[in-house]
Order: sequence, then structure tokens, then C-alpha cells
Amino acid sequence: MSKSETRIQKKNQATILAAGLQVFSQYGFRGSTLDMIAEVAGLSKPNLLYYFSSKDAIYKTLLAQLLENWMEPVYAIDPAGDPVGEILNYAKLKLKMSQNFPRESRLFANEILQGAPQISDVLHGELRRAVTELAHVIEGWIDMGRIRPVDPYHLVFSIWSMTQHYADFDVQVRAIMGDTDPLIGAEHHIEDTLRRLLSV
Repeated sequence: MSKSETRIQKKNQATILAAGLQVFSQYGFRGSTLDMIAEVAGLSKPNLLYYFSSKDAIYKTLLAQLLENWMEPVYAIDPAGDPVGEILNYAKLKLKMSQNFPRESRLFANEILQGAPQISDVLHGELRRAVTELAHVIEGWIDMGRIRPVDPYHLVFSIWSMTQHYADFDVQVRAIMGDTDPLIGAEHHIEDTLRRLLSV
């Protein structure tokens, strides 16, 4: 296989995944079809099937990429760093991801609302392990008196709620706020809330 063909294949795969993201985030897994994805991608259905064997394959690839990207900020938290600063940085990264990748966030939310049929093993495996490790770090900070006592799991859930809400419920947020960009004040609000909650 030539380098030119490799580049073309990578380009087509990226095009298909981008089209899949657009279709899945809008119509959900059940409401989406390969024909819809092929049309958005500008490729024939047989050409699409050359790269991905099924709708499930495209969907699972998108979810795997999404989870990998979403896990990075968790693993980036430094147990030796300033606790409030580390947690604030994590929340800001999550908010930035909701701002820059709203379709990915809605894709994930739709999967969860369906009972996570495609990623249940990841939720019970890697995600659970990562959040449990983070909870132990937070508990260590609490034991050392570096942050105020707080349930570490519910702290993480609260951060997810405060950040992903702006992507998953964008229509609702903007309907209430009108022409005001909700993300302008969101970062300040989240930082102020977490500082009040955690600072000793």
C-alpha cells in the first residue's frame, strides 16, 4: 500500500467519523442509518462499508475516541499539586471541552440515556477505576486538611453537571439567556462555586 493510499484512507475514515458524529448527535444511534452517514460524508454506501463494517462500528469508534479524550483531564490531575487549583483546572478543561465539542458531549449523553449499551463495559471498567483513583486523591487532600470535607464522587458528578450541561442542554440554556453567550459567565461561576465549596 502506498503512502498516498494511506493518506487517502485516513482522510476518508476521518470524513466518515465526522459525518457519523453529525448524524448520531442529531438523531441518536437508533434514528441514524448508514445511508444518512454516507450522504453527509459525500461517499457511496459501499465505499463507507469498505472502511467500517457497520453503523455499530462507526458509533463505537466515535465513543472510544470520545472517552479517550475525556479521560485525559482526569489523568492530568496532579496529586502533588495545589488541590483547589487542580480541581478548578479540571473543571475549566471540562467546560472548554463542552464549548469546543458539543456534538461529542451530546453523543455521549444520548448513549447514557439509552442505558449505555455500547460502552457499559468501559463505564464499569476504565471510567470507574479512573474516578475511584481521583476520589482517593481528593480524600487524601481532605485528610491533610488541604480542602474542606466533601464527598469526592459527588464533587466529580457536580463538575460534570456544571460543565456538560452547557453542551447537552444548549438549546434550553440559550432560550433562557437569549443573545447572551452563556459560556462567558459560566467559567467565573464555576470557579467561584468550587472555591467556596473547597477552600479551607
